[in-house]
Amino acid sequence: MDATTAPHRIPPQMPQYGEANHVFELMQNMLEQLLIHQPEDPIPFMIDHLQRDNDYGEHQSGPPPSPAMWLAKHLSTNLLSVEGVLGNRMGCLHQLLHSFRFLGWILDGIPETREQALTIQTLGISPRHVIVLSAPDTVLIERNLGKRIDPQTGEIYHTTFDWPPELEIQNRLMVPAGISEGETARKLLEYHRNIVRILPSYPKILKVISADQPCVDVFYQALTYVQTSHRSNAPFTPRVLLCGPVGSGKSLQAALLAQKYGLINVCCGQLLKEAVADKSKYGDLIQPFFEKDIAVPDNIIMKVLKQRLDQQDCVERGWVLHGFPRDLDQAHTMDSLGYKPNRVFFLNVPFDSVIERLSLRRTDPVTGERYHLMYKPPPTMEVQARLLQNPKDSEEQIKLKMDLFYRNSAELEQFYRDAITLNGDQDPYTVFEYIESGIINLLPKKVP
Repeated sequence: MDATTAPHRIPPQMPQYGEANHVFELMQNMLEQLLIHQPEDPIPFMIDHLQRDNDYGEHQSGPPPSPAMWLAKHLSTNLLSVEGVLGNRMGCLHQLLHSFRFLGWILDGIPETREQALTIQTLGISPRHVIVLSAPDTVLIERNLGKRIDPQTGEIYHTTFDWPPELEIQNRLMVPAGISEGETARKLLEYHRNIVRILPSYPKILKVISADQPCVDVFYQALTYVQTSHRSNAPFTPRVLLCGPVGSGKSLQAALLAQKYGLINVCCGQLLKEAVADKSKYGDLIQPFFEKDIAVPDNIIMKVLKQRLDQQDCVERGWVLHGFPRDLDQAHTMDSLGYKPNRVFFLNVPFDSVIERLSLRRTDPVTGERYHLMYKPPPTMEVQARLLQNPKDSEEQIKLKMDLFYRNSAELEQFYRDAITLNGDQDPYTVFEYIESGIINLLPKKVP
């Protein structure tokens, strides 16, 4: 279907993005550029940046049709097509886009050649997203042959996909010029020659969308892409928080992240044990609580955690934290001291799976070897007979810890609004792939 023939078929409940949203993005982009370039005199730098016109560009390239008109409508932005700028020089295009910088712009079919692409870049016109619509030539020729135009209204119809029901309109429809099979094939040949030389100009912002599907699907894919932010070149240090009940696999996932990305693995419980073992000043405060098997106060935990997160390796390489915070008060305390994670993951695991993971764990008191009666059974009956279970792995203790976690998890998820919730009840390396994707890629925009 021709993407420009039936705009009335787009569902009306689409989000609208206007000037206020673009002004926010403008400020965000300007701060990013300050971080990247770190100019000696930031005021002239910011003025120059505001005067540039590379803020909100979406460029579309592809053999007709394209969803540019629908995108312009639903993004409340300006559309410039090849027809709209015919006869104008690139300088005129530059002036137009400069005047559109606050509401943004969409270029439809521009540039048509590599020379135009280079000229546009020379003028400082830099789109944020480039979409290429791809379809077999046979499909495009067939679409073109079925086009008809109403000479009175300029509305475009199609003999197969969008034929008007009114007999009066049918009778006055005309075949547009330049849509014969030979003419369309010639245009497509020229397009293919040019597009392979244009694409290298946009290596990191390019997305190819198949146009050989319903036009509404093409539109939604294009809309989703242009609403996605690209990863900034500004400095990014991962600060990862893993939340989940006991037995959800936080320790393993933290170890995998630390190993692959060089992050510092910060386990809150382990920090407390190390402080006691090292007989540090905080260890002396923690020891009595360990002996009585009661919770260490938050203020002591936070001092130990602060001491570790302030060390140079955590600051430079980033960290993955688990075991803290466990409730909303701890999250607020951590946030107030400036330790704000930029990626938060909640690992959800059903109670039965946690029981299976933990209650079947055993330790050999002779060798210190750890076993699991299901996943790693002891090699002989003799070894099995002497295995011991940690009292913390009893079903009663596990249930108490899980109940405590889920009582607080709702408030924690509300506090960390951009958190990603994952199913932790699957292969640990599958879980790791999901976590890894959430760290590498930008968080998706939440569209109502």
